[in-house]
Amino acid sequence: MNFILLTIPAPPFDSFGPFKIYGITMAIAIALAVYITHKRWTAKNPGSTLILDIFLPVVISGIVGARVYHLFTGYDWDSQGITGVVNLRNGGISIWGAVIGGALAVAVLAKIKKFSFLEMGDAVAPALLVAQAIGRLGNYFNQELFGRELNTFWALEVDEIFRPSGYENVTTFHPTFLYEMIWNLGLALVIVLYQRKAKSWTKGQGLALYIAGYTLFRTFLETVRIDKATELFGMRFNLMFSITLFILAVIWFILLKKNDHKVPDREPAQ
Repeated sequence: MNFILLTIPAPPFDSFGPFKIYGITMAIAIALAVYITHKRWTAKNPGSTLILDIFLPVVISGIVGARVYHLFTGYDWDSQGITGVVNLRNGGISIWGAVIGGALAVAVLAKIKKFSFLEMGDAVAPALLVAQAIGRLGNYFNQELFGRELNTFWALEVDEIFRPSGYENVTTFHPTFLYEMIWNLGLALVIVLYQRKAKSWTKGQGLALYIAGYTLFRTFLETVRIDKATELFGMRFNLMFSITLFILAVIWFILLKKNDHKVPDREPAQ
C-alpha cells in the first residue's frame, strides 16, 4: 500500500476582493490584543478605561516602529525601492519594531497618566503573544518568512514565485509561521498560569518571561529562516539581537525574583 505524505498547501489566494488577508489578520490581532489587555487590566483595576484611552497612540507607535525596524533589517531596497517604503500590503512588519515602538509609547503615557509601566507590561504580555500568533497567519497567506527545505508531512508548500534565489527547485519548506504560532500560544498560557499560581511575584516578571521565552524560540527560528535579512559579522542581526535580549531578560527575571517588593496576591481569574 502506498502512503501519500500530506503537506501544508500553499494558500490558494491572498485577498478577499480588495482586502489583503495579511491586513485582515493584522487588524484582528490588534483588536484581540487590545481586548485581552483591557480584560486583564480591569481584573486588577475594576472600572478602569485606561487601555481604551491609550491603545490608539500605542498601536500607531507600534506600527511605525515595526516598519522602521524592518526598513533597516529586512527591507529589499534593491527591488522595492523608496516607493515601497509605505506599502504594507505585502508584509514588512517587524515584531521587534512593534514591541519597541509600542513600549516607548507606553513609557511616555505611563509618565503622563501616572500608571505602572511594569504592571502594564504584565497585562499586555500574553495579549501580545496571542496577537503575534494570529499575525503569523498573515505571513502564511503572503508566503513569506518560511524556513529551509523540509521533506516531511508537516512541510509547507511554497509557490515558485515566492521561493528565494537558489531554492527555485525546492517545493516544501519549514513552516516557521506555524512553529511560532504554537510557541506563542503556549508561552502566553505559561505566563498566565505563572501569574495565577505563583505564591508571590513581582511586577514585571510577566513581561520578563515574555521577552525571555519569545527570544529563546526566536533564536531557533533565525537559524532556520532563509529570508533576506541584515547581517552583522556574518550573523543575522535578528539572531544576535534575540540572543542578547534573552540573556538580559533572564538576568532581569532573576533580579525581579529577588526583589523584596513582592505582589502577594495571585492574579484574579480572567
